[in-house]
Amino acid sequence: MITSQRTETIARQRYAAGAKERADKLCCPVEYDSEYLKVIPQEVIERDYGCGDPSRYLREGQTVVDLGSGTGKICFIAAQIVGPKGKVIGVDMTDEMLEVARRNAPIVAERIGYANVEFRKGRIQDLALDLEFLDRELKKKPITDVASFLAADDLAEELRVKHPLIASDSVDVVISSCVLNLVEPKSKRQLFEEIFRVLKKGGRAVISDIVSDEEVPEEMQQEPELWSGCISGAFIEEGLLAAFERAGFYGIQILKRDLDPWRTVQGIEFRSVTLEAFKGKQGECFERNQAVIYSGPFKEVLDDDNHRMERGKRYAVCDKTYNLYKKAPYREFFELVDPIVDVPSAEAKRFDCSRTALRHPKESKGQDYNATTEANSKCCDGGGCY
Repeated sequence: MITSQRTETIARQRYAAGAKERADKLCCPVEYDSEYLKVIPQEVIERDYGCGDPSRYLREGQTVVDLGSGTGKICFIAAQIVGPKGKVIGVDMTDEMLEVARRNAPIVAERIGYANVEFRKGRIQDLALDLEFLDRELKKKPITDVASFLAADDLAEELRVKHPLIASDSVDVVISSCVLNLVEPKSKRQLFEEIFRVLKKGGRAVISDIVSDEEVPEEMQQEPELWSGCISGAFIEEGLLAAFERAGFYGIQILKRDLDPWRTVQGIEFRSVTLEAFKGKQGECFERNQAVIYSGPFKEVLDDDNHRMERGKRYAVCDKTYNLYKKAPYREFFELVDPIVDVPSAEAKRFDCSRTALRHPKESKGQDYNATTEANSKCCDGGGCY
Protein backbone atom coordinates (compact mmCIF):
# COMPACT_ATOMS: atom_id res chain seq x y z
CA MET A 1 0.00 0.00 0.00
CA ILE A 2 1.24 3.50 -0.84
CA THR A 3 1.39 5.62 2.32
CA SER A 4 0.93 9.40 2.36
CA GLN A 5 4.66 9.96 2.84
CA ARG A 6 5.44 7.52 0.03
CA THR A 7 2.99 9.32 -2.26
CA GLU A 8 4.74 12.64 -1.67
CA THR A 9 8.17 11.07 -2.16
CA ILE A 10 7.13 9.49 -5.48
CA ALA A 11 5.83 12.79 -6.79
CA ARG A 12 8.88 14.74 -5.62
CA GLN A 13 11.32 12.25 -7.16
CA ARG A 14 9.55 12.21 -10.52
CA TYR A 15 9.27 15.98 -10.72
CA ALA A 16 12.87 16.38 -9.60
CA ALA A 17 13.84 14.26 -12.59
CA GLY A 18 11.48 16.33 -14.73
CA ALA A 19 13.39 19.46 -13.75
CA LYS A 20 16.55 18.01 -15.29
CA GLU A 21 15.10 16.38 -18.39
CA ARG A 22 11.81 16.78 -20.26
CA ALA A 23 9.16 14.19 -19.22
CA ASP A 24 6.17 14.25 -21.56
CA LYS A 25 3.89 11.98 -19.51
CA LEU A 26 3.80 14.53 -16.69
CA CYS A 27 1.52 16.89 -18.60
CA CYS A 28 -1.03 17.32 -21.34
CA PRO A 29 -0.71 19.92 -24.13
CA VAL A 30 -1.55 23.50 -23.13
CA GLU A 31 -1.73 26.52 -25.41
CA TYR A 32 -0.27 29.69 -23.90
CA ASP A 33 -0.25 33.22 -25.27
CA SER A 34 2.94 33.30 -27.35
CA GLU A 35 3.55 36.96 -26.47
CA TYR A 36 4.12 36.05 -22.82
CA LEU A 37 6.49 33.21 -23.72
CA LYS A 38 8.97 35.44 -25.57
CA VAL A 39 10.70 36.61 -22.38
CA ILE A 40 10.80 33.17 -20.71
CA PRO A 41 14.00 31.10 -21.13
CA GLN A 42 13.59 27.91 -23.14
CA GLU A 43 14.77 25.80 -20.19
CA VAL A 44 11.70 26.87 -18.22
CA ILE A 45 9.30 26.35 -21.11
CA GLU A 46 10.56 22.84 -21.85
CA ARG A 47 10.36 21.67 -18.25
CA ASP A 48 6.93 23.01 -17.39
CA TYR A 49 4.24 20.45 -16.53
CA GLY A 50 0.58 21.35 -16.33
CA CYS A 51 -2.87 20.75 -17.78
CA GLY A 52 -4.27 24.26 -18.18
CA ASP A 53 -3.49 27.97 -18.08
CA PRO A 54 -5.18 29.65 -15.09
CA SER A 55 -3.05 32.78 -15.65
CA ARG A 56 -5.39 33.92 -18.45
CA TYR A 57 -7.99 34.74 -15.78
CA LEU A 58 -5.74 37.15 -13.85
CA ARG A 59 -5.88 40.95 -13.83
CA GLU A 60 -3.44 43.80 -13.41
CA GLY A 61 -2.30 44.68 -9.89
CA GLN A 62 -3.26 41.40 -8.24
CA THR A 63 -1.26 39.40 -5.70
CA VAL A 64 -1.12 35.80 -6.91
CA VAL A 65 0.06 32.50 -5.43
CA ASP A 66 0.83 29.64 -7.82
CA LEU A 67 0.66 26.24 -6.11
CA GLY A 68 3.17 23.70 -7.38
CA SER A 69 4.91 26.38 -9.44
CA GLY A 70 7.62 24.04 -10.76
CA THR A 71 10.18 25.81 -12.93
CA GLY A 72 8.06 28.97 -12.91
CA LYS A 73 6.47 29.16 -16.35
CA ILE A 74 2.99 30.22 -15.23
CA CYS A 75 4.51 32.52 -12.60
CA PHE A 76 6.49 34.33 -15.30
CA ILE A 77 3.39 34.63 -17.47
CA ALA A 78 1.39 35.89 -14.49
CA ALA A 79 4.12 38.43 -13.71
CA GLN A 80 3.50 40.11 -17.05
CA ILE A 81 -0.29 40.11 -16.62
CA VAL A 82 -0.39 41.56 -13.09
CA GLY A 83 2.33 44.07 -13.97
CA PRO A 84 4.75 45.98 -11.73
CA LYS A 85 2.03 46.80 -9.19
CA GLY A 86 1.16 43.13 -8.81
CA LYS A 87 3.04 40.30 -7.13
CA VAL A 88 3.47 36.59 -7.88
CA ILE A 89 4.56 33.95 -5.36
CA GLY A 90 5.39 30.45 -6.55
CA VAL A 91 5.20 27.61 -4.01
CA ASP A 92 6.90 24.27 -4.65
CA MET A 93 8.49 21.54 -2.53
CA THR A 94 10.99 20.22 -5.09
CA ASP A 95 14.49 21.68 -4.78
CA GLU A 96 15.39 20.94 -8.38
CA MET A 97 12.33 22.81 -9.68
CA LEU A 98 12.97 25.75 -7.35
CA GLU A 99 16.58 25.97 -8.51
CA VAL A 100 15.56 26.32 -12.15
CA ALA A 101 12.84 28.86 -11.32
CA ARG A 102 15.05 31.02 -9.09
CA ARG A 103 17.94 30.95 -11.51
CA ASN A 104 15.74 32.22 -14.33
CA ALA A 105 13.75 34.80 -12.33
CA PRO A 106 16.39 37.58 -12.73
CA ILE A 107 16.53 36.91 -16.48
CA VAL A 108 12.77 37.36 -16.85
CA ALA A 109 12.82 40.43 -14.56
CA GLU A 110 15.46 42.10 -16.72
CA ARG A 111 13.52 41.39 -19.92
CA ILE A 112 10.18 42.74 -18.64
CA GLY A 113 11.72 45.64 -16.73
CA TYR A 114 10.63 44.82 -13.18
CA ALA A 115 10.92 42.06 -10.57
CA ASN A 116 7.64 40.92 -9.04
CA VAL A 117 8.11 37.14 -8.71
CA GLU A 118 9.53 35.10 -5.86
CA PHE A 119 9.63 31.38 -5.17
CA ARG A 120 9.12 29.80 -1.75
CA LYS A 121 9.56 26.22 -0.60
CA GLY A 122 6.52 24.62 0.92
CA ARG A 123 3.89 21.92 0.65
CA ILE A 124 0.71 23.14 -1.00
CA GLN A 125 -1.45 21.48 1.66
CA ASP A 126 0.44 23.37 4.38
CA LEU A 127 0.92 26.93 3.12
CA ALA A 128 1.74 28.16 6.60
CA LEU A 129 4.98 26.18 7.00
CA ASP A 130 8.09 27.65 5.37
CA LEU A 131 10.22 24.55 4.76
CA GLU A 132 13.45 26.49 4.19
CA PHE A 133 12.98 28.42 7.43
CA LEU A 134 12.34 25.13 9.24
CA ASP A 135 15.41 23.55 7.64
CA ARG A 136 17.65 26.39 8.81
CA GLU A 137 16.36 26.08 12.36
CA LEU A 138 16.76 22.30 12.41
CA LYS A 139 20.39 22.62 11.31
CA LYS A 140 20.98 24.64 14.46
CA LYS A 141 19.12 22.07 16.58
CA PRO A 142 19.18 18.72 14.71
CA ILE A 143 16.86 15.87 15.60
CA THR A 144 18.81 13.31 17.60
CA ASP A 145 16.25 11.72 19.92
CA VAL A 146 12.57 11.65 20.81
CA ALA A 147 12.77 14.90 22.75
CA SER A 148 14.32 16.78 19.86
CA PHE A 149 11.79 15.22 17.48
CA LEU A 150 8.91 16.55 19.58
CA ALA A 151 10.68 19.90 19.86
CA ALA A 152 10.92 20.04 16.05
CA ASP A 153 7.17 19.48 15.81
CA ASP A 154 6.60 22.35 18.25
CA LEU A 155 9.00 24.51 16.25
CA ALA A 156 7.08 23.85 13.04
CA GLU A 157 3.85 24.90 14.70
CA GLU A 158 5.48 28.06 16.02
CA LEU A 159 6.78 28.94 12.56
CA ARG A 160 3.30 28.49 11.09
CA VAL A 161 2.03 31.15 13.47
CA LYS A 162 4.94 33.60 13.65
CA HIS A 163 6.55 33.21 10.22
CA PRO A 164 3.94 31.77 7.84
CA LEU A 165 4.99 30.91 4.32
CA ILE A 166 1.81 32.62 3.07
CA ALA A 167 -0.07 34.84 5.51
CA SER A 168 -3.80 34.56 6.04
CA ASP A 169 -6.08 36.86 4.01
CA SER A 170 -3.16 38.13 1.93
CA VAL A 171 -3.77 36.92 -1.63
CA ASP A 172 -6.13 38.02 -4.41
CA VAL A 173 -5.93 34.85 -6.49
CA VAL A 174 -4.62 31.31 -5.90
CA ILE A 175 -3.84 29.45 -9.11
CA SER A 176 -2.49 25.99 -9.89
CA SER A 177 -2.11 23.65 -12.82
CA CYS A 178 -2.24 19.89 -12.34
CA VAL A 179 -0.97 19.65 -8.77
CA LEU A 180 -3.95 19.30 -6.44
CA ASN A 181 -4.33 15.67 -7.51
CA LEU A 182 -0.77 14.96 -6.32
CA VAL A 183 -1.79 15.53 -2.69
CA GLU A 184 -2.68 12.28 -0.93
CA PRO A 185 -6.35 11.83 0.05
CA LYS A 186 -5.99 12.39 3.80
CA SER A 187 -4.50 15.85 3.24
CA LYS A 188 -6.91 17.07 0.56
CA ARG A 189 -9.35 18.65 3.03
CA GLN A 190 -6.48 20.61 4.57
CA LEU A 191 -5.36 21.62 1.08
CA PHE A 192 -8.65 23.37 0.30
CA GLU A 193 -8.82 24.92 3.75
CA GLU A 194 -5.35 26.37 3.20
CA ILE A 195 -6.33 27.85 -0.17
CA PHE A 196 -9.31 29.44 1.56
CA ARG A 197 -7.19 30.73 4.45
CA VAL A 198 -4.64 32.65 2.40
CA LEU A 199 -7.22 34.35 0.15
CA LYS A 200 -8.55 37.79 0.98
CA LYS A 201 -12.29 38.22 1.37
CA GLY A 202 -13.48 38.60 -2.21
CA GLY A 203 -10.49 36.64 -3.51
CA ARG A 204 -10.76 33.59 -5.72
CA ALA A 205 -9.10 30.36 -6.73
CA VAL A 206 -8.59 29.50 -10.40
CA ILE A 207 -7.54 25.88 -10.66
CA SER A 208 -6.66 23.70 -13.64
CA ASP A 209 -6.52 20.00 -12.85
CA ILE A 210 -7.15 16.49 -14.12
CA VAL A 211 -10.52 14.93 -13.23
CA SER A 212 -12.00 11.51 -13.91
CA ASP A 213 -15.47 10.62 -15.15
CA GLU A 214 -15.60 7.60 -12.82
CA GLU A 215 -14.20 6.80 -9.38
CA VAL A 216 -10.55 5.67 -9.55
CA PRO A 217 -10.39 2.08 -8.18
CA GLU A 218 -8.18 1.15 -5.28
CA GLU A 219 -5.74 -0.89 -7.38
CA MET A 220 -5.01 2.11 -9.61
CA GLN A 221 -4.42 4.27 -6.53
CA GLN A 222 -1.62 1.91 -5.56
CA GLU A 223 0.34 2.44 -8.79
CA PRO A 224 3.34 4.78 -8.14
CA GLU A 225 3.65 5.89 -11.78
CA LEU A 226 -0.05 6.71 -11.98
CA TRP A 227 0.19 8.77 -8.79
CA SER A 228 2.93 11.03 -10.07
CA GLY A 229 1.30 11.10 -13.50
CA CYS A 230 -1.83 12.88 -12.22
CA ILE A 231 -4.04 9.80 -12.58
CA SER A 232 -4.40 7.96 -9.27
CA GLY A 233 -5.16 11.08 -7.23
CA ALA A 234 -7.55 12.63 -9.74
CA PHE A 235 -10.83 13.97 -8.40
CA ILE A 236 -14.02 12.68 -9.93
CA GLU A 237 -15.56 15.55 -11.93
CA GLU A 238 -18.17 16.66 -9.42
CA GLY A 239 -15.84 15.89 -6.52
CA LEU A 240 -13.47 18.76 -7.30
CA LEU A 241 -16.31 21.29 -7.18
CA ALA A 242 -17.67 19.70 -4.00
CA ALA A 243 -14.27 20.02 -2.29
CA PHE A 244 -14.29 23.78 -2.84
CA GLU A 245 -17.87 24.01 -1.60
CA ARG A 246 -17.01 22.13 1.62
CA ALA A 247 -14.15 24.56 2.27
CA GLY A 248 -16.55 27.53 2.21
CA PHE A 249 -16.18 28.81 -1.35
CA TYR A 250 -19.13 30.09 -3.39
CA GLY A 251 -19.82 31.00 -7.01
CA ILE A 252 -18.01 27.87 -8.14
CA GLN A 253 -18.08 27.33 -11.88
CA ILE A 254 -16.30 25.40 -14.61
CA LEU A 255 -14.49 27.87 -16.88
CA LYS A 256 -13.11 25.29 -19.29
CA ARG A 257 -13.60 21.54 -19.75
CA ASP A 258 -11.68 19.59 -22.39
CA LEU A 259 -14.01 17.65 -24.65
CA ASP A 260 -11.45 14.94 -25.38
CA PRO A 261 -9.82 13.05 -22.51
CA TRP A 262 -6.10 13.48 -21.93
CA ARG A 263 -5.75 9.78 -21.11
CA THR A 264 -8.07 6.81 -20.76
CA VAL A 265 -7.01 4.10 -18.30
CA GLN A 266 -9.05 0.92 -17.85
CA GLY A 267 -12.01 2.65 -19.47
CA ILE A 268 -11.89 5.67 -17.16
CA GLU A 269 -11.50 9.03 -18.90
CA PHE A 270 -9.13 11.62 -17.44
CA ARG A 271 -9.45 15.18 -18.74
CA SER A 272 -8.42 18.70 -17.87
CA VAL A 273 -10.83 21.21 -16.36
CA THR A 274 -10.34 24.77 -15.14
CA LEU A 275 -12.65 26.07 -12.46
CA GLU A 276 -13.09 29.26 -10.45
CA ALA A 277 -14.25 29.60 -6.84
CA PHE A 278 -14.73 32.71 -4.70
CA LYS A 279 -14.19 33.47 -1.00
CA GLY A 280 -16.39 35.99 0.78
CA LYS A 281 -19.91 34.77 1.57
CA GLN A 282 -19.09 34.38 5.24
CA GLY A 283 -20.50 36.96 7.64
CA GLU A 284 -23.69 38.10 9.34
CA CYS A 285 -26.94 38.87 7.54
CA PHE A 286 -28.72 42.22 7.89
CA GLU A 287 -32.02 43.56 6.54
CA ARG A 288 -31.81 46.68 4.37
CA ASN A 289 -34.98 46.16 2.28
CA GLN A 290 -33.07 45.08 -0.82
CA ALA A 291 -34.36 42.65 -3.43
CA VAL A 292 -33.04 40.66 -6.36
CA ILE A 293 -34.75 39.27 -9.46
CA TYR A 294 -33.28 36.25 -11.22
CA SER A 295 -33.47 37.11 -14.93
CA GLY A 296 -32.98 33.61 -16.40
CA PRO A 297 -32.38 31.70 -18.62
CA PHE A 298 -33.35 28.79 -16.34
CA LYS A 299 -36.78 28.53 -14.76
CA GLU A 300 -35.20 28.54 -11.30
CA VAL A 301 -31.82 28.43 -9.59
CA LEU A 302 -30.46 27.29 -6.22
CA ASP A 303 -27.56 29.33 -4.86
CA ASP A 304 -24.77 28.24 -2.48
CA ASP A 305 -26.85 29.32 0.56
CA ASN A 306 -29.83 27.19 -0.54
CA HIS A 307 -31.89 30.16 -1.74
CA ARG A 308 -34.17 28.81 -4.47
CA MET A 309 -35.29 31.56 -6.85
CA GLU A 310 -37.72 31.40 -9.73
CA ARG A 311 -37.11 33.44 -12.84
CA GLY A 312 -38.69 36.92 -12.81
CA LYS A 313 -39.76 36.97 -9.16
CA ARG A 314 -38.63 39.56 -6.62
CA TYR A 315 -36.86 38.01 -3.62
CA ALA A 316 -35.83 39.44 -0.28
CA VAL A 317 -32.10 39.12 0.40
CA CYS A 318 -29.76 40.28 3.11
CA ASP A 319 -27.23 43.04 2.51
CA LYS A 320 -24.39 40.52 2.21
CA THR A 321 -26.12 38.45 -0.48
CA TYR A 322 -27.22 41.61 -2.30
CA ASN A 323 -23.61 42.82 -2.54
CA LEU A 324 -22.38 39.37 -3.64
CA TYR A 325 -24.87 39.40 -6.50
CA LYS A 326 -23.48 42.76 -7.65
CA LYS A 327 -20.20 41.07 -8.53
CA ALA A 328 -18.95 38.20 -10.68
CA PRO A 329 -19.99 35.50 -11.28
CA TYR A 330 -23.62 36.51 -10.53
CA ARG A 331 -24.07 40.07 -11.81
CA GLU A 332 -25.16 39.20 -15.36
CA PHE A 333 -27.97 36.94 -14.10
CA PHE A 334 -29.67 39.19 -11.52
CA GLU A 335 -31.52 42.48 -11.48
CA LEU A 336 -30.86 44.42 -8.27
CA VAL A 337 -33.59 46.45 -6.56
CA ASP A 338 -32.41 49.19 -4.19
CA PRO A 339 -34.80 50.54 -1.57
CA ILE A 340 -35.98 54.09 -2.23
CA VAL A 341 -35.11 55.04 1.35
CA ASP A 342 -31.71 53.68 2.36
CA VAL A 343 -31.50 51.75 5.62
CA PRO A 344 -28.20 52.72 7.31
CA SER A 345 -26.03 49.76 8.23
CA ALA A 346 -26.01 50.85 11.87
CA GLU A 347 -29.81 50.66 11.97
CA ALA A 348 -30.21 47.40 10.04
CA LYS A 349 -31.86 44.50 11.84
CA ARG A 350 -30.92 40.84 11.59
CA PHE A 351 -32.08 39.00 8.47
CA ASP A 352 -33.08 35.34 8.52
CA CYS A 353 -31.08 33.85 5.64
CA SER A 354 -32.27 30.31 6.40
CA ARG A 355 -35.44 30.89 4.35
CA THR A 356 -36.23 32.28 0.92
CA ALA A 357 -39.09 34.78 0.77
CA LEU A 358 -40.60 37.03 -1.86
CA ARG A 359 -40.19 40.76 -1.37
CA HIS A 360 -43.33 42.87 -1.86
CA PRO A 361 -42.47 46.00 -3.89
CA LYS A 362 -43.76 48.23 -1.06
CA GLU A 363 -41.03 46.87 1.21
CA SER A 364 -38.42 48.44 -1.06
CA LYS A 365 -40.44 51.52 -2.05
CA GLY A 366 -41.80 52.21 1.42
CA GLN A 367 -45.33 51.58 2.70
CA ASP A 368 -46.29 55.25 2.28
CA TYR A 369 -44.92 55.56 -1.26
CA ASN A 370 -47.70 57.06 -3.40
CA ALA A 371 -45.92 58.90 -6.22
CA THR A 372 -47.31 59.64 -9.69
CA THR A 373 -44.76 60.58 -12.37
CA GLU A 374 -44.58 61.50 -16.04
CA ALA A 375 -43.43 58.87 -18.57
CA ASN A 376 -39.73 58.12 -18.41
CA SER A 377 -38.13 59.05 -21.75
CA LYS A 378 -35.35 56.47 -21.20
CA CYS A 379 -37.69 53.50 -21.39
CA CYS A 380 -37.76 53.43 -25.19
CA ASP A 381 -34.02 53.86 -25.88
CA GLY A 382 -34.51 57.39 -27.14
CA GLY A 383 -37.30 56.52 -29.58
CA GLY A 384 -41.05 56.80 -29.35
CA CYS A 385 -43.19 54.35 -27.38
CA TYR A 386 -46.12 52.94 -29.41
